[in-house]
Amino acid sequence: MQRVAASFAGHRITWVTTLPGYREQVPTDDGFRVVHDANLQRKLGLVLLALQTFWTILVTRPDVVISTGAAPGYFALRFGKWFGAKTIWVDSIANVERLSVSGAKVRRFADLWLTQWPHLADDDGPEFAGAVL
Repeated sequence: MQRVAASFAGHRITWVTTLPGYREQVPTDDGFRVVHDANLQRKLGLVLLALQTFWTILVTRPDVVISTGAAPGYFALRFGKWFGAKTIWVDSIANVERLSVSGAKVRRFADLWLTQWPHLADDDGPEFAGAVL
């Protein structure tokens, strides 16, 4: 997400991550929140993550939610949609062979669904609109 951050210049941004150390990488005037890291194998953790993400969306009321993946992004897009935000899912660059599980699950909640690999683009699936790297 940092690679496309310049595109957000002039807008209020709230960065949400599972890694507190990323705080040093975002401008000091941007919002920053840390949520619990969870996955399908840690169901109780998913509940905590969902609650934290819901609260973040409720408090910040974003106009647009953009995510590069995983469970936090899935919940952010779902809840953002409930509050009327436009939603963009950019499947992680790490997903070279196939789309992420989260990406497949969030597709119906994403206004724009992108992949960073041209061979994963599909008429019914994500679009390829260029590589980030």
